[in-house]
Amino acid sequence: MRTVPLNLFPEECARTLTFTTQAAATRTLRLSSGRYKTRKVDLVDWNSQENAEVWRKVWADLANEFLERNNRPERIDHRSYERQGIDQIATVHIGVAASQMEKKGIATERGELNRSIKAANRLLRDIKAQIGKLKEWLLDVFKAKESLCAEPPQPKSTDLSTLLFRYLDIQKANGRKYSQSWQQQHSADELKAISKAVNLLSEKGIYTLEELDAALSIVHDKASEIRSGMKPRETRIRQLQKLIEQAQNMRETQPIHDEYKQIRWKGKQEKFAEAHRADLAVWDAANRYLRANLPDMKLTPKAWQTELAALTAENEAEYARLKAQREEVTELQKVRRYVDVALKADAPQKTKIKHHDIDR
Repeated sequence: MRTVPLNLFPEECARTLTFTTQAAATRTLRLSSGRYKTRKVDLVDWNSQENAEVWRKVWADLANEFLERNNRPERIDHRSYERQGIDQIATVHIGVAASQMEKKGIATERGELNRSIKAANRLLRDIKAQIGKLKEWLLDVFKAKESLCAEPPQPKSTDLSTLLFRYLDIQKANGRKYSQSWQQQHSADELKAISKAVNLLSEKGIYTLEELDAALSIVHDKASEIRSGMKPRETRIRQLQKLIEQAQNMRETQPIHDEYKQIRWKGKQEKFAEAHRADLAVWDAANRYLRANLPDMKLTPKAWQTELAALTAENEAEYARLKAQREEVTELQKVRRYVDVALKADAPQKTKIKHHDIDR
């Protein structure tokens, strides 16, 4: 600890400057009232946004180097999901207190928000993965049809309902080796599943493989649109939760802070501050956050709670829509399985012979 010459600060008042770190110093001013006021002074630009980006990147590179050296598959990226091009929302930092409560099985608002964010992210990933597989399958089917165009003329696209009922015939033929009771039960189950698939395709206006391909693109876009709509609400939910938390912290510690400010004697004030250090730190943190986010310092916790409840309800409704999209894709996956069986069974005999020759 050392003292900096006074001529660094030309203001006409008594002052001292004490280093707390190499990057910053605490400037103490004595006011005309005899009281003291401290202020942090940055001596270097280490806390600038540009340098923060540099520090984060260097740390990520160093961590990845050690992960690779220890044959670990994990990698760290200092960029946000948005900058990485990942259609996903980051979870929020829940803090020590909330983390301990969650470990004890006590649900917290931030914990619930993180669970809903993770669930929505999983849903969207699942929808996109299933649609990707269906798209790949359709691409293979279309390529197979094109390769057969030089042979006997093929129709533009077989009606999907025809392929579904062809699947029923194939399953019925394959089940003849089993008992009569098993055949009856199996046929009833398959008929129920095919009827459900036909009704779904009819509701969506899907009758050909080309229309199925177009419908998958629509479902993909709709799921992405729903998720994109949820993102700003989740961002606002995080802001409201933080505002409510900090407003409550300020309200609970305000009496301690008021009592501290009313003490005139410096020694007594320092002793009081030492005895109530935690409460005063909570008040200071809440005051800094609220002033940074509410310049007018107008605290409206009831209005925030009302808005938070409304946004949470809206996101729950959108999450239900996202689940419905996944269920639709799951049903289309079943249609793909049925159609795939029918197409393979009806494949030209020549193709089967070629495969047989290759195997030999």
